[in-house]
Amino acid sequence: MFLARVTGSLVSSQKVDSMVGQKLLVVEPLRIQEQSVDGKTESQLVSTSRTFISVDTVGAGEGQVVLIVQGSSARFTPSTKPLPIDCAIIGLVDVVQIQGRIIFNTKASVSGNSGSGKSSTGSAT
Repeated sequence: MFLARVTGSLVSSQKVDSMVGQKLLVVEPLRIQEQSVDGKTESQLVSTSRTFISVDTVGAGEGQVVLIVQGSSARFTPSTKPLPIDCAIIGLVDVVQIQGRIIFNTKASVSGNSGSGKSSTGSAT
C-alpha cells in the first residue's frame, strides 16, 4: 500500500467492456521527507514525481490524499476483481502520524492549510 494525492481525472470514451462505468483518477504517489528547521525535525508528504492511473473504489476527489494498492492487490476488492487494472484507490486518508507527530491531517487541509503535511504535535483522535 502507498500514499498518493489525487491530481486529476481521466476520461476514456473507448475501452474494454469491463471498464465501462469505472471512475479513473490520476494519482501521484507520496513519500515522507524529513528536514531540520531551527533544530527541530519536520516531516511532510512530498510528491515522488511519478504518475499512475487508478480505479477509484471509494469516491475520492482531486486534491485528496488516498491509499492505493498496485499489482495483483488492486484486484482483491469485490468491485475490482474482474477488472484488468494495476492500481486501485482503496481508502481516503484522514491523518498520517509518524513517531507521535501528525504530518498530514485532512481537517487542516480543508480549513485552509495547503495540506502539505507540515509537522505538528498532537495525537490522532
